[in-house]
Amino acid sequence: MNRCQVWIKNTQNQQKKDNKAMWISILGCSGGIGPGNRTTSILIDDDILLDAGSGVGDLQLQQMSRIRHVFISHSHLDHIAFLPFLVDSIFSQIKQPIQVYGLPETIKALRDHIFNWVIWPDFSELPTKDNGVMSFNEVSAGDVITIDQRSITVVPVEHIVPGIGFIVTSENSKHFAFSGDTATNDSLWHALNQLDNLEALMIEAGYPNSMEKLGTLAKHYTPRSLAKDLKKLKHKPHLLISHIKPGLEIQISEDLHQELKDYQLTCIKSGDSLQFD
Repeated sequence: MNRCQVWIKNTQNQQKKDNKAMWISILGCSGGIGPGNRTTSILIDDDILLDAGSGVGDLQLQQMSRIRHVFISHSHLDHIAFLPFLVDSIFSQIKQPIQVYGLPETIKALRDHIFNWVIWPDFSELPTKDNGVMSFNEVSAGDVITIDQRSITVVPVEHIVPGIGFIVTSENSKHFAFSGDTATNDSLWHALNQLDNLEALMIEAGYPNSMEKLGTLAKHYTPRSLAKDLKKLKHKPHLLISHIKPGLEIQISEDLHQELKDYQLTCIKSGDSLQFD
């Protein structure tokens, strides 16, 4: 199949994976919390995590223990909050350190403000300084990290703190892109236009058009500003809309369908799954 398929179902009850297919499980994608809302975290197959928001907490312990790589888009709490709990929960089961990737500014924020022995233990030094269960890896825009025939490409975006998005390429050369948190920019679209194809783009629309000034200040897309930027993209991917603020779902959904009539789009939620054949 040439396009992604989206199923609305609980990731814990996911069907057995085809070994040649890449699966993407949306553990969390909300711009806030509340019943059914989980903050950003995306599971690639069963071993790669993009961001570590509260959606991680819905995984079974056995599922958590399979995660080997965590890519952090930026340092905001809704994207990192459950990384400390994840590492702590599977501490006794880890045979090799979990690899955590992020911009130098993001890694510094994690070290200084989270894994600092005051807020949380520094698991890069536990059980010993020479044998930590977590390893920090600094990345830069344009870096490509290859993991078992899949690749993760680091893409610069525009946010209120240094941020990146990711292009995930499957063994079959199908591409899934995740914008992270971003506002109007050129770098994301330039990177996506270098691809031969783009099956799906998970991108935020955090505020409705009526809150454009706040969106600009906080550097988040609205449906209107997203539609304007999408004109820079040569592909027509399935748009997976994320980071919608709780309480604003109806306004944002109405704006999206008005601004993006020519696109296939889904306002995703926790538990959605995608398969790339």
